[in-house]
Amino acid sequence: LQTVTLLDSIKEHKFDAVFGGARRDEERARAKERVYSHRDAFGQWDPKTQRPELWGIYNGRHKPGEHFRIFPISNWTELDIWQFIRDYNIELPSIYYAHRRQVFRRDNMWMAVSPFLKPEDGETVSEELVRFRTVGDATCTAAIESSATTIEQVIAETSVARITERGATRADDRISEAGMEDRKKLGYF
Repeated sequence: LQTVTLLDSIKEHKFDAVFGGARRDEERARAKERVYSHRDAFGQWDPKTQRPELWGIYNGRHKPGEHFRIFPISNWTELDIWQFIRDYNIELPSIYYAHRRQVFRRDNMWMAVSPFLKPEDGETVSEELVRFRTVGDATCTAAIESSATTIEQVIAETSVARITERGATRADDRISEAGMEDRKKLGYF
């Protein structure tokens, strides 16, 4: 969804590196990701071109046109993120906390009604108490049922969660078992 814009910007500005917030715990394909993730001249990820990362030493050498995606919080977990937000008193949009919202069930997920996403035949709209664990494209990011309205409640809820935020909320990851892997090879994230 964001791949074309990202790749066009990298090419236009001739970036050697771009920073991202992906974490290894989010999805199986990201578990193989390096902190310094090499991308070829087409922005594609290839596991064979990834460099070893020994003792926190990173190799940023690349040929003209190639670049790196750098993921500094790659080794963090969702719980680490929430504890950091609490410890540094970072303000967040209310969408990350429980609120009443018009939603409908699709593929066992709560999808928010929006100008971009409407229920199909057989999908019923209801108002539920939900929050978003991750925010992405409105057409493929689902909410979860939650009553967590404070940072401490979100931390408590996250500490017992048994499925990652992407696994619980991203419709685009359910396209196929290798959905994320396929998108990485096309230059996604």
